[in-house]
Amino acid sequence: MATAYRIELKPGEVLFREGDAPSTAFLIESGNLRITAERDGAPMLLGELSAGALVGEMAVLDDSRRSATATALTACTLTPIDRAQFAERLQAADPVVRALLLSQLARYRTALATFTGNEPEPARASAHLESAHALDKIRLESQLRNAMERRELEIRLQPIQHIASGSLAGFEALTRWTHPERGVVSPADFIALAEETSLIVPVGEYVLREVCTALRRIANEASHAKPFVAFNVSGRQVGDADYVERVLAQLRRYEVAPAQLKIEITESLVLDYGQIATLIERAHKAGMQVALDDFGTGYSNLGHLHKLAFDTIKIDQGFIRQLEDSRCLAIVRAVIGMAGALGCDVVAEGVETPEHLAQLKQLGCQYAQGWLIGKPLTVDDAIAALTR
Repeated sequence: MATAYRIELKPGEVLFREGDAPSTAFLIESGNLRITAERDGAPMLLGELSAGALVGEMAVLDDSRRSATATALTACTLTPIDRAQFAERLQAADPVVRALLLSQLARYRTALATFTGNEPEPARASAHLESAHALDKIRLESQLRNAMERRELEIRLQPIQHIASGSLAGFEALTRWTHPERGVVSPADFIALAEETSLIVPVGEYVLREVCTALRRIANEASHAKPFVAFNVSGRQVGDADYVERVLAQLRRYEVAPAQLKIEITESLVLDYGQIATLIERAHKAGMQVALDDFGTGYSNLGHLHKLAFDTIKIDQGFIRQLEDSRCLAIVRAVIGMAGALGCDVVAEGVETPEHLAQLKQLGCQYAQGWLIGKPLTVDDAIAALTR
């Protein structure tokens, strides 16, 4: 007897046969199954499965024909698992993990075909593409580690202007990587890769050291200027109870004042209010400010501003670039007014036209960042800009 959600087999009944097209895997709820494959025209025992085991999942995972026959040894009850249930989870898995799984399946299929005297099925082109993509990620991760050892990662300092005075107030630190063979590697690729693993922690520490080095140089070569440098922290760093203390250790090492370093937290990371509130409190005690980055990008919640004492709110560039739209203008005006009432500064990101800068000045926005203000600079160029 079978339904969409339950299959019952009598002893001797076949669940599926070798060579069948795959559509479903099964979870054995009770009973025992014998798994056999044909060799030289006779069934060869591969094993027996009992309650709690999955059967038929390999063919579903790699979309190959059944490589064995499953027959009930005793009365069995099974729960069907549709291919879509596996496919959805497999596609959501890390590409490297997915490629490793499919690679192991391919090896098993080849070994089984050799054992039974059959020809192994050729791998699908899509499987080769997935494997190549995963191997490239593994390769890129190793190259990123090597890049840190060789100090190939560079920081660029994008200017932030005080709108009312027109003076250069500070910078945002951006990480850039030019690989000797790959060329320029997009931050969207290598930062995302680092965030998938614990590699983001050493990358973050590397960037912090480079920022402190830049601030030390600014103090030595442009001593009249006291700009701040803002830099983003990752979710793993935010979750580290000792993170602020480690930042302070680097500041002491490079003899940099805490007020010159501003921590930026992307809005998507602030859902754990207790964790972020603790970080802000420790940063404030140390003399550092904390900014809420990318405000308005999909996680906007007034609870962020009500519960967390940010010093700065950075309005996402998507709003600034559409200031001609009356609705965007109304949102930006409201955010600036709300931030002012809370005692927060506002940085408008993505400022690219004089008209937008003039509008922001009229609205009372304190700071502007974008290509109109300045493109990301090398440390040398940033020092030159401060000494003009």
